[in-house]
Amino acid sequence: DEAVRGTCEDASVCKRFAVSVGYWKDPYIQYFVRQAKERKAPEINRGMLACYYARVHGVSYLINAFLKKTECNCQIVNLGAGMDTLFWRLKDENLLPRKYFEVDFPMIVARKIHNIKSKPPLSKPIMESHSGDSLLIDSHSLDSSRYAIVGADLRFSTDLEEKLKKHNLDIHLPTLLVAECVLVYMTPQQSANLLKWAASTFPVAMFINYEQVNMTDRFGQIMIENLQRRQCNLAGVEVCRSLDSQRERLLLNGWETARAIDMMKVYSFLPQADVKRIEALEFLDEKELFEQLMQHYCICWASKDSSDL
Repeated sequence: DEAVRGTCEDASVCKRFAVSVGYWKDPYIQYFVRQAKERKAPEINRGMLACYYARVHGVSYLINAFLKKTECNCQIVNLGAGMDTLFWRLKDENLLPRKYFEVDFPMIVARKIHNIKSKPPLSKPIMESHSGDSLLIDSHSLDSSRYAIVGADLRFSTDLEEKLKKHNLDIHLPTLLVAECVLVYMTPQQSANLLKWAASTFPVAMFINYEQVNMTDRFGQIMIENLQRRQCNLAGVEVCRSLDSQRERLLLNGWETARAIDMMKVYSFLPQADVKRIEALEFLDEKELFEQLMQHYCICWASKDSSDL
């Protein structure tokens, strides 16, 4: 688990660097993550930053579509949220759902809560959106009327559900669940249990999953070997064989519809004027490598919709 927790730090540093260079705006990430002192290849390279840019915009597009469709009368559960800043950004855009939940390992949650408590630009928006009883906070959880952060292990869905319900999860509200590079660190059985739990718990729900795909070719094998060298095991990589295997997993575990597209396709859908802007930020000399990287990540989304939303 320690190596998996380490990926949270890597992703956060990458995002912070991308924001500082100008790929997208995020005024809150600076309060959670130290700035990378220098550019280090291959950990932070131009292709990886563009991949993060596509990921942030692709996932945001689906989240915003769900919020607009439900008119924000919904809840979001961010699984393996790490140092994500989405709650604060949605508040700035006046797009907060009825309640926003984050879940991660207790150690990561404790660090995030410490940052929130000690930094007014993070704590103030939570207090501003809070109403009713006093805000509850301890070392491994925080609960306000609009935002909750819970320390839990996603491999145990019964424990997860219990903790979320304690923080006023409403199973009758339309629910969006988001997992970014999370399921791949669980065994196929563990991720199947989580997906099954989500599909059977909420009558109206959507699941967004961002992770690796096409992992059986040579490029995919190199990605796996690089992570293994850091003692980081992709326990669920067999489900990342193809876009079809990603879709099948969702359909086999109770979701009614499922789609999946690789990040190169996502990149081609993004507003081209902004794509040109970010491509001008830095010179990309390894175009082929960038395309290979983008073809080895995907966004999948599934829905279950008893009320025909």
